[in-house]
Amino acid sequence: MGRTPKDTITITDVARVAEVSRATVSRVMNGRLSVAPEIVARVRAAAEQLNYRPSDLARSLSLGRTNMVALIVPDLGNPLFQQVLRGITNASATAGYKVLVAETDEHPEAEASIAIEARRRCDALIMVSPRMDEERLVELLPQVQPVILVNRQGPPEVASVVVDYGRAVRIVVDHLVGLGHRRLAFLSGPAASASNRLRLEALEIAEREIPGLDLVRLECGWSIEDGYAAVERVLDAQVTAVVAFNDLVAFGLLARLNEVGVAVPADLSVTGMDDIGLARFAVPSLTTVRVPQKDLGELAWQRLLASIAGPAGEAGDVPELRLAVRASTGPVPQARRAAATDDRIGWQQQGDIYELGSSAEMLARYEFGRRMPQVHAPRPYLHPVRTLGGHPLTEVSPVDHRHHYGLSLAVAQVNGTSHWGGRTYVRGQGPTLLTNHGQQRSRGVTLNDRELIDDIIWYDEQGRPQLVERRRLTGALAFGGWRLDWRSVLTARYGSIRIDSPATTGREGAGYGGIFWRLPFVDTTVLSADGDGPEAAFGSSSPWLAFVQGDVSLLLVQPDQVWPWFLRTTQYVGACPALAWDEPLALQPNQELALSLTAVLLDRPLDAAEARTLAGRL
Repeated sequence: MGRTPKDTITITDVARVAEVSRATVSRVMNGRLSVAPEIVARVRAAAEQLNYRPSDLARSLSLGRTNMVALIVPDLGNPLFQQVLRGITNASATAGYKVLVAETDEHPEAEASIAIEARRRCDALIMVSPRMDEERLVELLPQVQPVILVNRQGPPEVASVVVDYGRAVRIVVDHLVGLGHRRLAFLSGPAASASNRLRLEALEIAEREIPGLDLVRLECGWSIEDGYAAVERVLDAQVTAVVAFNDLVAFGLLARLNEVGVAVPADLSVTGMDDIGLARFAVPSLTTVRVPQKDLGELAWQRLLASIAGPAGEAGDVPELRLAVRASTGPVPQARRAAATDDRIGWQQQGDIYELGSSAEMLARYEFGRRMPQVHAPRPYLHPVRTLGGHPLTEVSPVDHRHHYGLSLAVAQVNGTSHWGGRTYVRGQGPTLLTNHGQQRSRGVTLNDRELIDDIIWYDEQGRPQLVERRRLTGALAFGGWRLDWRSVLTARYGSIRIDSPATTGREGAGYGGIFWRLPFVDTTVLSADGDGPEAAFGSSSPWLAFVQGDVSLLLVQPDQVWPWFLRTTQYVGACPALAWDEPLALQPNQELALSLTAVLLDRPLDAAEARTLAGRL
């Protein structure tokens, strides 16, 4: 028998050659398991002989599905949406699905009709950052099930994958505030964007929580052109830093700033959002928040697949947001902070927070830790603490150790109560999260000239008092930078006290606990009187210790009694004079313990010789 032309071959031809029914051929082509193996082989041999290929459309009608999903995005020109699409396409391909893509071109009024039409042609729908209003979205969703929303929270019964853009914008604001910026501009995104609303809500909270923060909101958009057109309004606002809605807006802003001769970050700091692929190639490279774009698409597919094909394994969580610090952000311009070197440094009350600085600049902020989780051992702390040039030298609740809070008096164990936070070393078990976290509560603050005096009571995990502390914090200009003096007197007013560290309970070398300074986790050089490097300083009785991080330095001096130094530079960067280095420290009833630490913060790198000289002058 001669071969029939390819375009005329039908299932009937295959059935005739294989000597079976059309229904049997259909079952074989659709992978049904109810056909005997020898018949399957005969049908496939006949199909191969005739060069027969089944119709995708016919098979979809037979199976009741198309093995296609529709993806609706506002703008395919946005690299963020391109990466989400890539994640969905790659993940769905492994399950045998194809993706039909539709773009709304940022027209919210067109989204509903496009979504309905796309859903008719596919098995499910993915809507990325839909712009339509809440009422219209709630009306649409039942018509297009199964559906998943990306970057938009819908009703509880509708699956969604949402990036916390409120958290993302707060990460950026905290970074800029840490650099000394207090007057910021926010270039707002599309009014219909749910993620833009999350940003605005987070900015309102930041204004309430950060004393002196002044936010200027400027309507902008989402594109490079929008950012380019916003420059004159930004300059008129007389801000020192800009938070752009996304990286594209930041790109346009940077291009126009370059044209008009505004230096970034010397004159103005700029941040973006999303960390698209080109962000690190901007001029200058862009500081932005890394949004897990491709991972977001993969996660959306995992959750959608569970609704259209049954559970397909556990779907993960939205990956954590991280700040990518690059060259587009820096300290407040020199002209804005020059007066700080001429004014006296003193304390001022700002609501329930106290700030140390001059009329031109805030250098340190003192908070009471009332919003700290109990497992972090709530306590008063200083953060940010920064140089005159605006470089922050403290970190709060970093990813590596959430219970680290700037500069605080943190002690691993006081009569078995943790005033350090986090896990406690237990012999035979290792680090263990216990319910033994106490807290330090301020009874009241007194401001006396340049000195802040805080009267504090230490409580155990049952709320019983353990210690009374009088803390004195003073700042002054010194050595071309400034110095911070911490003096505390602890009194065992409520009975005997035993202070321990993990080292005294079996963990060799872990003698931490005292006035603990947590620095940013960056490349750091350590200097001490006993030699260069952390190995020389660790456990030493050097009267001073210096951390050099690029062009800034922190010199720590023990002006009175010298305790062994505990420090880290690999897992994190931090140090304290250790109260219980290898032996417990005991206090008898009403006995006092005096603690002191002086810090010098400089906008220049120290060497060992200068560090030794400055420490000697203190």
